[in-house]
Amino acid sequence: MDKKATDVVQLDIREQSVIADYFIICTGSNPRQIQAIANAIEDRLGELQVWTRGYEGNADTGWMLLDCGDVIVHIFGPMEREFYRLERLWSNAPSVVYVQ
Repeated sequence: MDKKATDVVQLDIREQSVIADYFIICTGSNPRQIQAIANAIEDRLGELQVWTRGYEGNADTGWMLLDCGDVIVHIFGPMEREFYRLERLWSNAPSVVYVQ
């Protein structure tokens, strides 16, 4: 199972919001990959002894959110990513990292 997310962007939202410092937004090609990406992130954070505060959504809906405190990770399916377009919603936030 390929756990590599595509179209990864990190937005610095510190000046726009108090809910977090950064959003990480990425795409998984299908529900299995979305779940695998979320699991890989949680596993790696566990290795670093950083725990997620919780999550929203599920892979079958095409969207998962991992609340990592100062960082919130959004994992979308392709259609959901296009529909919600968080990068446009948070267009005033500088993009810190972008990986296709």
